[in-house]
Amino acid sequence: MLFNSCEEELKISFVGVNITTENNDSVEINIPEAIGDVTIAEAINSEINHTVMSELQMGDAETITSKSVEESIDTFNKEYKNFMNDFPDSAQVWDAEIDGEVIYQSNEIISVSITSYVNTGGAHGIFHLSFLNFNAETGERIPNGNLFNDIVAFNKMAKTYFDASIKDKSTLFEKDNFTLPVNIGYTEEGLILAYNVYEIAPYSTGLIDFTIPYEEADDYLVFKGFR
Repeated sequence: MLFNSCEEELKISFVGVNITTENNDSVEINIPEAIGDVTIAEAINSEINHTVMSELQMGDAETITSKSVEESIDTFNKEYKNFMNDFPDSAQVWDAEIDGEVIYQSNEIISVSITSYVNTGGAHGIFHLSFLNFNAETGERIPNGNLFNDIVAFNKMAKTYFDASIKDKSTLFEKDNFTLPVNIGYTEEGLILAYNVYEIAPYSTGLIDFTIPYEEADDYLVFKGFR
């Protein structure tokens, strides 16, 4: 997971960690953990862990009650046991799988991808993708708006790539209204934009994503990408 830079030594590297608890049999978590400069690493790891906890949160993901990933795991398992106590004849099995990886790292910016699949009943489980962008100098998470020096011009350019990636616009909720996705991240190939299921189209459409090469995107980016 370590991406090397030719400019100067990176302050942060990453190792893969598996997080579980003693009585866990429903949740599988494999995510990157930042190591190196303590202040930067703690800031990055805090955001990654918060994202994981939000994926395991039952109910409103904006009101996380757990104080750690381990507590979230135990709560998820407890809720499943309560469900089985209430519905002992149910064949439903709850499970959650969360994986993370560093998809880009430079001296300026670090991008981490977190994917989750959580199944607590219903016709299907829910797949969710999150891109987390961090300032490599501070470890602070970068809001999407702070990635661009001209968001209006970038939006116009991104729409051309979006239109080229959509074969059937009739599947979109608002086929004539383009908006940037929640998830924007850096990769070695270029800037990736990804829409989660239900964000702009039904579940059956799946994840919608496209990549803009840095040759096209860099003029609009505060943090420049590899070319």
